[in-house]
Amino acid sequence: MSFTIVTALLLSSFSWISISVSESQTVEVQSGEEATLLCSNFTTSPSQIIWFRLTNRTQPRCISSIYTATDPASLCSGVQEGKYEMRSNISTVFLKMKDVDSSDSGLYFCGYYISRHPVIVSATYLKVQEELCEITSLLSVILSGVTVVLTKVIISLVVKMRRHTGTVGGLSSILSQLFSVITISQNAARVSFNKYHSRFPLSLSC
Repeated sequence: MSFTIVTALLLSSFSWISISVSESQTVEVQSGEEATLLCSNFTTSPSQIIWFRLTNRTQPRCISSIYTATDPASLCSGVQEGKYEMRSNISTVFLKMKDVDSSDSGLYFCGYYISRHPVIVSATYLKVQEELCEITSLLSVILSGVTVVLTKVIISLVVKMRRHTGTVGGLSSILSQLFSVITISQNAARVSFNKYHSRFPLSLSC
């Protein structure tokens, strides 16, 4: 089912008025980047144009509004200062979002109000992907933690056996095997991660 059809069904299910849901689109960006959403300027005379965001799957939340291309945009109540920048020209209405993260993913709408009901002109789904370097960092932390724990276990075993037998003879091969297991596990994890990266490449500078 296409995004356009899903959007149309979603809007109709909440008794929203849709003028041109055929303008639906998807925008994908990386976490920490800027995202710019576009909407055709549907007015021929000065009128209020609003960017909404769907929250809690049921309520459209006003983000910002503007009357004409020469007027400054106004943020709606409760919207974070400096997060959004709305502007317009003769043909297009823009909504720029700064320093996006996964919480910014969702449906955004451009339109206006009639009798307290939003009239939707354009719908955009924003998809924010987490940075690859964050995943790499998390993997490194996990591998380091596993290595530390296994090393402590090995040292503990060596100390206990020495106390009971007075020697660590025969342990050298066991220790060698255990450290080999640690190395193999780390390499396997890195190989799996690299295979995932090769299937889903991301151009990032960490």
